[in-house]
Amino acid sequence: QDLVGQAFNGQSHLGCCKNGRQRKILLKLKGLAITLRIMLCLRQLSLFQFRNHAVANWDIQEKLVAITGANGAGKTNVLDAIYYLCFTRSYFARTDAQTVMHGAQGMRIAGRFTTTKGEVPVQCVVRETGKKEMQVGGEPLPRFSAHMGQFPAVMVAPDDVELVMGSSEGRRKWIDTILSQTNPEYLQALSQHNKILQQRNAFLKQAGQGGTVDQGLLDVLDHQLLGPAQFIHDARKDFSAEFIPVVLAQYSQLSQGMDQLSMQYESQLLSADYASLLAQNRSKDLLLQRSTKGIHRDDWAFGLDGFAFKVEASQGQRKSLLFAMKLAEWQYLASSLRVQPLLLLDDVFEKLDGGRMQALLKRVASPPFGQVFVSDTHPERLAENLQATGCAYQLIVL
Repeated sequence: QDLVGQAFNGQSHLGCCKNGRQRKILLKLKGLAITLRIMLCLRQLSLFQFRNHAVANWDIQEKLVAITGANGAGKTNVLDAIYYLCFTRSYFARTDAQTVMHGAQGMRIAGRFTTTKGEVPVQCVVRETGKKEMQVGGEPLPRFSAHMGQFPAVMVAPDDVELVMGSSEGRRKWIDTILSQTNPEYLQALSQHNKILQQRNAFLKQAGQGGTVDQGLLDVLDHQLLGPAQFIHDARKDFSAEFIPVVLAQYSQLSQGMDQLSMQYESQLLSADYASLLAQNRSKDLLLQRSTKGIHRDDWAFGLDGFAFKVEASQGQRKSLLFAMKLAEWQYLASSLRVQPLLLLDDVFEKLDGGRMQALLKRVASPPFGQVFVSDTHPERLAENLQATGCAYQLIVL
């Protein structure tokens, strides 16, 4: 960790390294630090009929931005609007209609980013008809998927603890979002796989209800699944090999080495090829009317001191693991895209003591992190801890 800080602050030199391994790490960090001089920043944000904001405009001057206000003032909605511009969708709402102010028709979010290409305006509009339109650099976005990875961001919200404690579906979606930003082929394979899997499940349900099975058609569907499923599995396996050590290192630092965390990628394709799995479980699939084997059952399992994390972890340990995963996500995106993603922290300081809150703020306010937006309900507490970082910050009061 000392090497990380030194490399990004330009303080270290090869002579300070005690061994060859440290020298190699420092060289990599220095190279990453140079590439990460490219910082993505949001300089202006305007909302019209978005959630509870009828009309709102902010000019953003600082790298560290704090948003404060009473509960219900719309702090989370501001962060969600930023996320929307980066991902063409809300982080919290399931449908675009849920982002429109109650009683209104349509909404608009507009932002102005600075990148290596200069200033880039981004705008999203949901029309009265429900149609969504995106513009980037003044040009219409032909496909929303083409926007993935162009303006990377990492959101951390209170309910994200479900990423640790909830079902495997949430963890798969999280990993898929990361890989879709860094690999367009992954997003394409995922879309193709999900479409075919949906067709296969519909076929199994129809066959189970009708009593007749077209084995030839099922063979075709199975064959079509193999290619995209194997691509996704290989990508997740390679990603896990690189990503898991970073999560473990981040958690060790946050827990000050007090806990022994383990994490591993679990997939049925690790022990058998997909074609065999589909063939061996065809009868079971027809009986249950759904696909029981495949990458849609993948998961990432956590252990704590040799026991299941969900059973053993305290509330503080759960939050520490969540932070470790999100910080590792930021690091992976920054390394892969060579851009510093925005970091959006929504009300994450609740149930954190003052020391932990200050330590986390100091960390994300320092290199290699780029622009950070943080929300909190207590303006005095937030301002005090922001001042302790020694960094310039902007305070937005709602």
